[in-house]
Amino acid sequence: MKLSLGKWLLPVYSGLALLFLMIPIGYTFVYSFNDSLKSNITWRGFTFDKWLGICNVQNGAVCQAFGNSLFIGAVATVVATTLGTMIAIAIVRYRFKFRSQTSLLLFLPMATPEVVLGAGLAAQFLSVGVPKDMLTIILAHTMFCISFVVVTVKARVSSLDPALEEAGRDLYGSAWQVFARITFPLLLPGILAAALLSFALSFDDFIITNFNSGAVTTFPKYIYISAARGIPAEANVLASAVFILALVVVVTVQVSGAAKARRLAKLK
Repeated sequence: MKLSLGKWLLPVYSGLALLFLMIPIGYTFVYSFNDSLKSNITWRGFTFDKWLGICNVQNGAVCQAFGNSLFIGAVATVVATTLGTMIAIAIVRYRFKFRSQTSLLLFLPMATPEVVLGAGLAAQFLSVGVPKDMLTIILAHTMFCISFVVVTVKARVSSLDPALEEAGRDLYGSAWQVFARITFPLLLPGILAAALLSFALSFDDFIITNFNSGAVTTFPKYIYISAARGIPAEANVLASAVFILALVVVVTVQVSGAAKARRLAKLK
């Protein structure tokens, strides 16, 4: 039997690459059970105390930072998704002056380095006289998330068949009824994908946040500040919980999608 090098090389390479990517996540998860004191660098023993008392460290500073990130991400996602969806529909469906220039400008926040974007926003807030707080973080996150929302939803709008909406209007549906019952349900997968991407970008951002946060501490900023003296195990707990939640959501969606595909296959 002849052995095909290409047949085994790609799976082995893919497995090693996946293992390499999972090493930091595995380290974070394992050390969330570490019976550490101030620093979580060396292993001192296994314990569930860190999972049971997440907010006990530093008077709940890690939980407050995590809550700030959730709140900022949620607000920025709602605003960016709403505005980005409207912009995407306008760019695809309507013809107006400077339409191509607008599409080009929407890509600039995606192409601009975050340190340049963060410094520029900080200088703008300073010149206008806006104090750096939660509001400036939300405005900054909304601004750079809109571009990702527009690109994602725009692709979905472009794939829609206009005949479906025309059929709704032929059945005497108003503009709002056609949008609510036909356009929006068809756009919903793209909108949800854009919202998830927007929330992930906002929750994970550090550079732009650091320039525009002032005294407000988010979870990535807390991790960065704590790295000098040792990140507490409670931060590992929250990071592990987020990863587990994301993994459960992905698996649930994949399983439900596969089950739906099997049901549709049986009906054919």
